[in-house]
Amino acid sequence: MLRYLLPVIFVCTAASCVRVKPYQRATHASQAMQDQSAEEAKLDNHVHEYREGAIGGSGVGGGGCGCN
Repeated sequence: MLRYLLPVIFVCTAASCVRVKPYQRATHASQAMQDQSAEEAKLDNHVHEYREGAIGGSGVGGGGCGCN
């Protein structure tokens, strides 16, 4: 059984590896290929902040002394 299963697993994993050529990178970096829109990212960040209990830390740095 392993003798037949191992080549199938190898072919499936080898077929999924693809090299992206430099001229194709612009297509993959387009907005349509991105995971989320700005509104979805903001909502996900909001949910994550309340779930973790940690709000903030993603804005401008500063220690409160006014030196940053």
